[in-house]
Amino acid sequence: MLEEVKKSLEESPIVKKGDYDYFVNPISDGVPAIDAKILRELAMSVYKHANLEIDKIVAVEAMGIHLATALSLATDIPFVVIRKRQYGLPGEKEVYQKTGYGSSNLYVNDLHEGERILLIDDVVSTGGTLIALINTLRDMKLDLKSVVAIIDKGDGKKIVKEKTGVDVISIVKLDVVDGKVVIESTIED
Repeated sequence: MLEEVKKSLEESPIVKKGDYDYFVNPISDGVPAIDAKILRELAMSVYKHANLEIDKIVAVEAMGIHLATALSLATDIPFVVIRKRQYGLPGEKEVYQKTGYGSSNLYVNDLHEGERILLIDDVVSTGGTLIALINTLRDMKLDLKSVVAIIDKGDGKKIVKEKTGVDVISIVKLDVVDGKVVIESTIED
């Protein structure tokens, strides 16, 4: 399993963003086009390994949206997108996130105290986005049943665990070595 996912990742070109090695891939960038087989493999892997006794799937814009969509279609569980745009709706929460290559604000809407959620994003690398979101979602008194980052790059998952106590489920563990993506393990191994 995950053969299409692994192949796609191993073929990823690497670009530099300052000192940060950024891999360009359909899962994390939408470029090149993402094959439905990849989404199916990922959705089935999350389905198999995450706690889906939840009310909502919560995705991070933009690259969590296709992952949440695939999982929602496989489970009939609705999803909410944490956006980069402020709407000013009642109860909207602002989250400051800092990643390995930038920072911005995110906005949380349509999540309510006590809801059971699965948080999904494409990559955890520095942990900045997930740490900020986990802390905000806890402050909102949401029940985080699972946190999923499809790709764990470097020490991202470990950093999130150290800062929040939350175990992140990752489907693929990889790093960039000598300008190439090296897959260290998958959840299916």
